[in-house]
Amino acid sequence: MNRFIKITGTVAAIISLTSCGEGKTSEKSNTIKDSVEKVEVMVLNKEKIAHTLTLSTTLQGYETMNVSPSLTGKIERINVDVGSRIKQGQMLVVMDQNQLNTTRLAFTNLKIEKERMETLYKAGSISQQTYDQLKLQYDQTEETLAFLEKNTFVKADFAGVISAKNYENGELYSGAPILILTQINKLKALVNIPEAYYPLLKEGKEVSLQTDIYPEQEFTATIETVYPTIDASTHTFQIKLKIANAKELLRPGMFARVTMGMGEIESFLIPHQTALKLQGSNERYVYVNDDGTAKRVVVTLGQRFDDKIEIFSNEIKAGDQIVITGQSRLVTGSSLEIVKKEEDSLLSRTK
Repeated sequence: MNRFIKITGTVAAIISLTSCGEGKTSEKSNTIKDSVEKVEVMVLNKEKIAHTLTLSTTLQGYETMNVSPSLTGKIERINVDVGSRIKQGQMLVVMDQNQLNTTRLAFTNLKIEKERMETLYKAGSISQQTYDQLKLQYDQTEETLAFLEKNTFVKADFAGVISAKNYENGELYSGAPILILTQINKLKALVNIPEAYYPLLKEGKEVSLQTDIYPEQEFTATIETVYPTIDASTHTFQIKLKIANAKELLRPGMFARVTMGMGEIESFLIPHQTALKLQGSNERYVYVNDDGTAKRVVVTLGQRFDDKIEIFSNEIKAGDQIVITGQSRLVTGSSLEIVKKEEDSLLSRTK
């Protein structure tokens, strides 16, 4: 009897402890759920701004030729070196000529045979099929000969400078470019532009370009191509700039800043500290008041104006409430209590 009472008491104690634990867990969960973050917000509206867009880029040779013949084998002769200035059509590389010479002999014999067959064909001594077969062989050999001549005697497609040399005379060519020819009297640059500016940029528009090497000098570039698609992940599009460089002050690989006058546009501006940066990436985001809870919205930053910065996103619109104070404590779904700035409260009391 006493043993039964002891066991019953132990079970009751366990049940009691379990009930207490569940009560504490539930109480803690409710505390997290019911916690409210006090924040300040601003109503988002578009503002008219005189806009100048400045973006960075890296200059490139307008054209680059990788001297990579479509033939493997020994390199007989390289006629140039790194830094050599090249004219269009200048001979750069001579490959082993054995295959070319063999094909030349075969083509010469076929040419003689073709002339003989043409005489016989006109006289009716051979059939159309026989003549056509020889003509086909002749045409194919002629094409092969042209291909071998182009790839045995490699010439420059344009004027430029040899920027790399990867082989020496007599080495076996294995696929990597023998030389790299870069055009430097004309350059290009690719620039990523926020999608909001797509309607404002047209081909032929002139923009200015500056480098740290020539800080007092401004260069002129022209928009040559506005690429027709938007990158869905970055919400940007590319433009291609053409840069005249007759004096060759600028060189491929230089860092440059491109400045474009965009005229007066309407855009969203927020205090610059409002946009937070995701740790370990370049992603920027803000929090929006979504019916009393916080919603994180990824944004693209534009130009900065004093203490404000321009933002772009397909997920924001005029009238949205952007959290401008207390956003660092938020996560998506946080409950919000909107508080007024101290100066706003004072102003309302004086009225």
